[in-house]
Amino acid sequence: MTDSESVLQQPKTPKSPEIKLHEKSLSRTMIIVVFASLVLITGYTLTHLDTAGVQINVAIKELMTTMNQMFLQPNAGTDGLPLLLQALGSSVILSILTTIIGAVFGFLFAVLASKNLTNAYLGASIRVIMAVVRAIPTIIWALIFSIVCGLGTTAAILGLSFHSVAYLTKAYSESIEGIDESTIESLKVTGAKFWVIVFQAIWPTIVASFVSWTFIRLEINFANAIAVGAAAGAGGIGYQLFVASGMSFDFHETGFIVYMVVLVTFVLEFIAVKIRRFYLSR
Repeated sequence: MTDSESVLQQPKTPKSPEIKLHEKSLSRTMIIVVFASLVLITGYTLTHLDTAGVQINVAIKELMTTMNQMFLQPNAGTDGLPLLLQALGSSVILSILTTIIGAVFGFLFAVLASKNLTNAYLGASIRVIMAVVRAIPTIIWALIFSIVCGLGTTAAILGLSFHSVAYLTKAYSESIEGIDESTIESLKVTGAKFWVIVFQAIWPTIVASFVSWTFIRLEINFANAIAVGAAAGAGGIGYQLFVASGMSFDFHETGFIVYMVVLVTFVLEFIAVKIRRFYLSR
């Protein structure tokens, strides 16, 4: 055997196919076209914008002055701290009440809408109805009920509760459908009744998720309670904010109200985290 024959020849490495990170497709092309169109429209609008004699430097200076009054010099204004605290309490109570209503009816409808618990036709009907209700914003529901019931707290309660029920029904039903079906089937085999299964198997399993979704909706309802305060004539801190900012132009009071709202939001988030940790640690 010659030396040349004893030399092992290394096999040639096959060329790997090229991997294209961005495949050309109709959807990708449409996204690029739409994005480019928006950029062109925005550029054209900015270059042909009628400023009506507004001086940018003066406008920016006035904006900074207003922001300074709102966030660096806040005070209770002419309304006073007691009135603002009372209005804030009204908004908090409104959000809590509508969240409780939404949680009770939402859990009931979620049980009836869950695919692993009830009749498929009943569940589908409930899900469709709740989807329609969710599609309409809360503020629209509040305005609808303000026409039916007149301006006031009743319209705000009905509007917030209506949307809360639909929102929590979807959230709770998804948590219920995520439960292992073997647990439910084993209870059905033993002859356990429907509501026994719900409170013995379903409720202990989803309680942490139930708390999380409920407090998320509470925060949403608090924000909505502020919005409908003026729109539906429900009063509360939303009405005070509307008067201070849009009517009396008291930016000091506006900033003070904003800080009050932010503080309540942080408190609600803190309570939600603590309660959820409590249930998760059990």
